[in-house]
Amino acid sequence: MGRRTMALALLALAWPGGAALAQQSPSTCLAIAEATPKARFADFRDRARPPVWNAALARDEVEITYIHHSTYLIESAGGVRIATDFSGLSGPGDPPDIVTMNHAHSTHYTEFPDPAIPHVLRGWNPAGNGPARHSLEVEDVLVRNVPTDIDRFGTFEADGNSIFVFEVAGLCIGHLGHLHHQLTDEDYAAIGRLDVLMVPVDGSWTMSQAGMGEIAERLHSSVVLPMHRFRTPIERFLAAIPDFAVERRPTASLTLSPRTLPRQPTVILLEGV
Repeated sequence: MGRRTMALALLALAWPGGAALAQQSPSTCLAIAEATPKARFADFRDRARPPVWNAALARDEVEITYIHHSTYLIESAGGVRIATDFSGLSGPGDPPDIVTMNHAHSTHYTEFPDPAIPHVLRGWNPAGNGPARHSLEVEDVLVRNVPTDIDRFGTFEADGNSIFVFEVAGLCIGHLGHLHHQLTDEDYAAIGRLDVLMVPVDGSWTMSQAGMGEIAERLHSSVVLPMHRFRTPIERFLAAIPDFAVERRPTASLTLSPRTLPRQPTVILLEGV
């Protein structure tokens, strides 16, 4: 099997109906491993309709707001609003267009999402017959997931958590959810490039801070946004990634674009974290 054929086959395995991705906008973040540690990016060019743009943001910008716990609100220039690890709270305003959820604890999901939310993406498969698989395009946003296991304090649930990747404004934004274990080479290949990484830093209910630091180091994201901190001193996590700069902001929101990403990988602490 040639490399191109193998790459397409791997993509089809990554999502049921993977061939349909050829009809979606291209994934500029998805890495398909041809030989570890090398990877190349899948790019199916079929950019379609222009979205209705949000005048508050330039077309290559995205706004990210810390809401609480593991919930960030991601807002695109096309007006799409996404709440991560949604447990019912997403800040003021209309319900989000997309919510993602994980199954570790009730603080990361809700059984009763607002019916006005068009797209509810569970990071686990409620039917229990295999992992959840998502590949959703809404206006100028592409959302996909990489399943991981829940394995903490004697509780194991295969594929009970998902790392969600949001492709928007030319950026690749990843949310690790309630991650419990180190990632494999296959996981890293499925995640691909991440410009922005949302990482739990509690060091107890999820992975150790050193373990999370190893993941942040390997992904080498330009921006790391901590979450799920409780009372844990943030300095312990920062010590695990000494090569990253640290920026503390007095607001809960920041606006990012490919042209404004920091040159040195930076941990940004938003208000409330």
